[in-house]
Amino acid sequence: MKILVLNGPNLNLLGIREPALYGKADYRALVARVKAHAKDKGVKVKIRQSNYEGDLVTAIQKARGRYDGLILNAAAYTHTSVAILDALKGVGLPTVEVHLTDIAQREEFRHLSYVSLYTPHLVKGEGIDGYLHAMDILIDLIGQLK
Repeated sequence: MKILVLNGPNLNLLGIREPALYGKADYRALVARVKAHAKDKGVKVKIRQSNYEGDLVTAIQKARGRYDGLILNAAAYTHTSVAILDALKGVGLPTVEVHLTDIAQREEFRHLSYVSLYTPHLVKGEGIDGYLHAMDILIDLIGQLK
């Protein structure tokens, strides 16, 4: 099983940007935790981060036929990107949306998630552990589809 984890803008600033909100662990810690969890679960994982919407769209498109599913934290693009939504619909891969914070408890403009219009699988407000939870959900989902 192969999983692609995509992270959107500013996630490279974990530990620096608003640590009271996002935590003190940096992006390297996130990557290490996700890779360790994948290894424990016996799945292969590729993790990418981009501050550019087009890079995320291209990564989603290229995932078709290469990966069994996606974990996506589109970050700010969650609330603005129809292009990411369309890419998800276009490739049709099982996807779990993840957010470090609970977007429903944040500013009103963060309540809308275009990603959620594609996938009903959402993990929010669990910090880095949310990625591990998202991976567990995705592994079960992919298993059900096979």
